[in-house]
Amino acid sequence: MEVDFLLIGQGLAGTALSYRMWENNLSFMVLDTPEQNNSSRIAAGLYNPVTGKKMVRTWLADQLFPEIEPFYGKLEDFLQKKFLVKKNIYRPFLSIEEQNEWMGHSGDPLLQPYFEKIYSSPLFEEVYNPFGGIMLKNSGYLDINTLLDAYSEFLLSNKSLLQEEFEEDKLEILPEGVRYKGIIAKGIIYCNGLGAKESRFFANMPFAPVKGEILDLEQDFYPEAIINRGVFRISLPNGLQRVGSTYTWHDLDEGPTERGKNELLEKLEKLIVNKKAEIQMHRSGIRPATKDRRPLLGKHPEHESVYIFNGFGAKGVSLVPYFSKMMMELLLQGKEPQKEVNIRRCN
Repeated sequence: MEVDFLLIGQGLAGTALSYRMWENNLSFMVLDTPEQNNSSRIAAGLYNPVTGKKMVRTWLADQLFPEIEPFYGKLEDFLQKKFLVKKNIYRPFLSIEEQNEWMGHSGDPLLQPYFEKIYSSPLFEEVYNPFGGIMLKNSGYLDINTLLDAYSEFLLSNKSLLQEEFEEDKLEILPEGVRYKGIIAKGIIYCNGLGAKESRFFANMPFAPVKGEILDLEQDFYPEAIINRGVFRISLPNGLQRVGSTYTWHDLDEGPTERGKNELLEKLEKLIVNKKAEIQMHRSGIRPATKDRRPLLGKHPEHESVYIFNGFGAKGVSLVPYFSKMMMELLLQGKEPQKEVNIRRCN
């Protein structure tokens, strides 16, 4: 079999990039095992334009956010499945000073695309928000499992998915491409998260794995908006609430921990007032984050046919639509990715 590209991994990165290839009439084969998608499948899929304790616009918001909803909307139409959930995010203020600061920002044209309204008094009785809060827009979450399952069905029906473990020792570098078992391709692209860390080509990449834990629970408060301060709290269609996430660089092999569960519940208690929570599910995943919190895009410095599209960490849903387009510019036109994400920065 001859194809243009062999992609390793069908998590969010491999799904988005191979779909871009489909749009551009490139042939490809995706090699994947379900376990490789752990970080994508555990993720809550939140996309949020204002983040962090200081509530600042997320990195490259003006480039990233115009791509998010159109891209996943196209994928929904293509797969005839619904997995993009557009929801406002309510962020309570922690002090009168923060409220005043945001009142001052309200006329800033750079922030206006991302917030709907500033509240100077409590919006929800059930939320600890004595100083009010800000209602963000251009936000929501992606049902990643539904997307990945629907897309793998498409790939299987198109004979473009091999569900087997990748054995790199069987990969041969040819003068004008690669050969893997019976597949000859012009290039191979590592989209397999932390699996790339085990590769002989990308073992030196600055991965900094981050563990995240989330809870699905029953709690008698079902707002339309996502509540986000300290933890996020999403009302799911099944009547449960999803709460997350922890961030730890330790205990990467332990799975869900009592410490992680307690941390989430303690933060939830500070956010939601007098509402008992009954846990239904507790999961963990390891995110393929990097030391500088920037993705890894580019061509291997010594092997023309070896590429990486990886390292999206906790913000993959926001980052992947924009950077998959940038990656296609590299593959089709030879245009190098911007410096902050180009793997040349790691040399």
